[in-house]
Amino acid sequence: MSGTRLLVGFHAVTARLRQRPGSVRTLYAGRGRHDARMRDLLERAAAAGTPVHQVDERRLDDLARGLAHQGVAAVVDAALPHVTLPEVLEHPHEPPLILVLDGVTDPHNLGACLRSADAFGVHAVVVPKDRAVGVNATVAKAASGAADTVPVVAVTNLARALREMKEAGLWIVGADAGGESLFTADLGGPLAWVLGAEGAGLRRLTREHCDRIVGIPIAGSVASLNVSVAAGICLYAARRARAPAAAPR
Repeated sequence: MSGTRLLVGFHAVTARLRQRPGSVRTLYAGRGRHDARMRDLLERAAAAGTPVHQVDERRLDDLARGLAHQGVAAVVDAALPHVTLPEVLEHPHEPPLILVLDGVTDPHNLGACLRSADAFGVHAVVVPKDRAVGVNATVAKAASGAADTVPVVAVTNLARALREMKEAGLWIVGADAGGESLFTADLGGPLAWVLGAEGAGLRRLTREHCDRIVGIPIAGSVASLNVSVAAGICLYAARRARAPAAAPR
């Protein structure tokens, strides 16, 4: 169906019904589930006026195409309300905190990054349109609802977007080994964290647009962290730095 995508799993579907109930076109619920979790979901759907189809497990498996659906799937509007980078940079409540992902291609990593972005009050996640994963059903499930709360801004030219952020007064901080320690870095004020793709890290041009490079001190034997784990650590550090002045999004 044009302009729609599929959500699967209780977290993702419940979050969409809670945040944007009017965007849920159709709910598919497993006939075999009659527990409290399913009853709550069906009550939410009824309150929103969402059409509900009781279907068997095979139908849900066909819809989910290999994803773990937990007995529930929904056809929803494809995207969040359109948000532009300039709108994010003019955030009225507090200095912007942005997560920039330079070419992350693994949908589970993007979903996990969105969860961290939601948890630590990020105002938007910026990704390149090309050579990166978009928000699909796998991402939405991994994000456990955060795909419907954190705006994802896809930009044609990441370097240009970083320049726009600088012009708006943001510090551009790249996460990479060998930079100054996260333990001592000044992370207050308007900030954009930039993290590179799985394995490859920051691209040269992206790195050149960073005002500073900050590394996460690692005490063990591993050489690096998964991008979603690193994102959670970096965003926590940024939120902690602004905690006295923190305000809701």
